[in-house]
Amino acid sequence: MKSPVAAFVAGALALALSACTTMPSYQAAISDPARPQDDTKRDTDRRPADMLAFAEVQAGDKVVDLIPGGGYFTRIFARAVGPAGTVYAYQPSELDSLYKRPIPILAVAAEPAYTNLKLLHQPIGHFVLPEPADLVWTSQNYHDMFLKFFGPVDVAKLNQEIYAALKPGGLYIVLDHAAENGSGLRDAEKLHRIGQEKVRADLEAAGFVFVAESNVLRNPSDLRTANVFDPGIRGHTDQFILKFRRPR
Repeated sequence: MKSPVAAFVAGALALALSACTTMPSYQAAISDPARPQDDTKRDTDRRPADMLAFAEVQAGDKVVDLIPGGGYFTRIFARAVGPAGTVYAYQPSELDSLYKRPIPILAVAAEPAYTNLKLLHQPIGHFVLPEPADLVWTSQNYHDMFLKFFGPVDVAKLNQEIYAALKPGGLYIVLDHAAENGSGLRDAEKLHRIGQEKVRADLEAAGFVFVAESNVLRNPSDLRTANVFDPGIRGHTDQFILKFRRPR
């Protein structure tokens, strides 16, 4: 008969091995041959493996890519969660009038390589999902929701709806261009930047618990005073990444 200590160690090892077998291969997701070259050439700057790890993405997860743009992260999530998982590309219909060409994510959702990718082309003003999610992710877009071209969105209501749409213990990750400390929304319209303290206050007001911040995309040489589309800083802005959890 095993001693209690030996039994505990054996059990812990079995759990660890089980967890390892369910964790996705992040590198396999990033090396996906179906990803377009325009995406892969941005990997050095966007650090997708670090993003997947920080977001705790696992095989079988239900992930929402909120305002997916051209699908850079959408494709990676789809590979990372595997066939047992689902990725919902949430394309707000409020943005339809801005596009002078077909909405990019519509084509991504139709690609045969990503059968676990589902398009949600619907209002963000009433955020609903087909099933509870493990993760809601939005990158470089939180500040946009406050701008005139977006309506603007009732962000407080949206955050509450995201909270309700997540499983208990689910995560909400916000990645955005950093404004000067304490500036809040001051530079959102003009520079497309937002104060990270504003984001944290918003999400905590909705009931989320702040978990961690990643500095992987920080750039101290960015003075945070230029528009993010300025050629001198575009693609290399100082960016914060905040992780929040719906309490269990």
